[in-house]
Amino acid sequence: MNKVVILVDSTCDLDPKYVSEHDIHILPLHVAFQGDPTDYLDGVNINSEQIYQKVEELGTTPKTGAMNCGELIDAFKPFIEEGCDIIFTGIGSTMSSTTNNAFLAAQEFPEGRIEVVDSMNLSTGIGLLVVKMVQYRDEGLDIHQIAEKVRPLVPKVSAKFCINQLDYLYKGGRCSGLALFAAKAFKIKPICKVIQGKLTVAKKSLGAYRKAIDLQVEELKRDLEANNVDTSCVFVTDSQRMEGDDDYAYEEVCKLIPRENVMRTHAGCVVSSHCGPKTIGILYILKEDMKK
Repeated sequence: MNKVVILVDSTCDLDPKYVSEHDIHILPLHVAFQGDPTDYLDGVNINSEQIYQKVEELGTTPKTGAMNCGELIDAFKPFIEEGCDIIFTGIGSTMSSTTNNAFLAAQEFPEGRIEVVDSMNLSTGIGLLVVKMVQYRDEGLDIHQIAEKVRPLVPKVSAKFCINQLDYLYKGGRCSGLALFAAKAFKIKPICKVIQGKLTVAKKSLGAYRKAIDLQVEELKRDLEANNVDTSCVFVTDSQRMEGDDDYAYEEVCKLIPRENVMRTHAGCVVSSHCGPKTIGILYILKEDMKK
């Protein structure tokens, strides 16, 4: 059996230490600011804090861009030439063209050498699938067996985030001025959830930001009470500038999940560009399909 190589785009938001320790290869997406000719690469020559600084300077949010087919062919080629087989996942096909481009790129190589898994998700919703890929690879499975085990997990990923402010969504044209005004006037903190590959507003929390965190924790509690959570890995993912609320969320989750099974990580440039600072999510895999 050929060596298995796990490739994932930078929207997986995995901790760099975990990536290094588990031999995961990250492919960066693009970030661009109007009027700035630099092609920024997520996590390579720009990070979330630098994005926030540039937004404050320019008064506009960046655009994020997919990896094109040529870039993916170039990323795949060295591993194939070394005799490795590749399993790839990244931001969901309903949110970006990266995954569809990966399917096209895979066709440029001999059949059976590359498996592409559509995560239908973003951030550590993808990361959860990568953690499973690592587990199955280390158990000695080949790329086809790994893909066969991971694809059924895609609709079971519970990914949700609470957003502190709608300014970034407004500047990026993703919410109206009226919604922005109402959110500020009534201190609304939307909780967005990925449902069937689309990011939707699932709940609206009023008042202090920690109430929105508590709502996520309560949902985790309900899923645990229903014996419907894979407790082997739960992510607490934030976009930084959290003012201690990341510690609060982590400790609340650790009251429910063994601490060694809770991973803390920071969101990369894609989530940060669209949601802004002080966004936090609690993400895990359900035992039953979310659609059931």
